[in-house]
Amino acid sequence: MNKEEIHLKLTEYQEKGLKLFTTSSFQTHSIVLLHILSEFDPSIPVYFINTGYHFPETVLYRDQIADLFNLKNIKVVSSATPRNMQKDAEGRLLFTSDPDYCCYLNKVQPLDAVLPDYDIWINGVRADQSAVRKSFSVEQPAPHDTIRFHPMLDWDVRMIEKYIKEHKIPRHPLEEKGYLSIGCEPCTRKFDLETYNRQGRWFGLNKTECGLNTELVSKK
Repeated sequence: MNKEEIHLKLTEYQEKGLKLFTTSSFQTHSIVLLHILSEFDPSIPVYFINTGYHFPETVLYRDQIADLFNLKNIKVVSSATPRNMQKDAEGRLLFTSDPDYCCYLNKVQPLDAVLPDYDIWINGVRADQSAVRKSFSVEQPAPHDTIRFHPMLDWDVRMIEKYIKEHKIPRHPLEEKGYLSIGCEPCTRKFDLETYNRQGRWFGLNKTECGLNTELVSKK
């Protein structure tokens, strides 16, 4: 979908009285969707999931983008389980021993509590990012009768980079240090030319996808 088609679909949702929100990890590539939404309606709630493990640079970049795009409704959610209680039976922090459960506590549970308040979750996943995301449809059922709307599904890296260049969107400050796929600090490593860029996430672990895109989605 191009920008005009996205705006038309959002208008259709709003004319039906549906409540919209979006989420953002505030990586460079996710900022394109925020820019498109800011031109349509900067008051659409933007949820940032504070896992407690973000790079400080990500938080600063979030605030920079919110100010630049005049985003009026940034909302921060976090886990109800304190980080010092997120340990396994041996006392190890969960991101080292059970990253899926760590993701569940810090991402899935906080956002699952948000879904009942909305009808449409505007989600920036792209089909070229993973096999899981390639299986998605533009509109996908989610828990609590929410619909996931994936307007960027058919975009690729070249389209994203072209948009960033055309609109002079600032990049995440860690990119110049070699980080291309940026998540929680313990589970992110610098880009390796011998690996695909998302393999900078959860390196060495049997995990390739965020729980938001495996647990908070329903297959048709």
